[in-house]
Amino acid sequence: MSTKNHLARLVAVVSIAIGLAGLGGCSKTSEPPLPPKVNAAAPSKAASALGDLTKFRTIAADVSVLVDKGDLAAATARVKDLELAWDSAEAGLKPRAADDWHVLDKAIDRVLKALRAEPPVAADCKAALAALMQGFDSLSGKA
Repeated sequence: MSTKNHLARLVAVVSIAIGLAGLGGCSKTSEPPLPPKVNAAAPSKAASALGDLTKFRTIAADVSVLVDKGDLAAATARVKDLELAWDSAEAGLKPRAADDWHVLDKAIDRVLKALRAEPPVAADCKAALAALMQGFDSLSGKA
């Protein structure tokens, strides 16, 4: 019988705790919600005839930062992510706006060529990346 009493007390305590926790969750706070974090390197939405290019532009911006730091090895490794993402998305992007797709595809190819040169030249990499970023921005109406 004492086990039943002990179990009943435990159930009562848990029920009270759950009830009190529920009361705390119902109160409203007067604090405004925090604004979403925005990546300064990328526009919030890079909308174009191709669709949202933010993912690709963000990777290109990452590569650009690495090149600016002089870390061409890391930039070469990171640009592989851009190449894979762009190639994977080709079937969905290219039919939307083939001319725009070709503009960006050629700009990406120039970045890949500059970073994979033996040895890569930082100035060439920067120029190719600047042209690519301008391409993203012009297609999304940011330029």
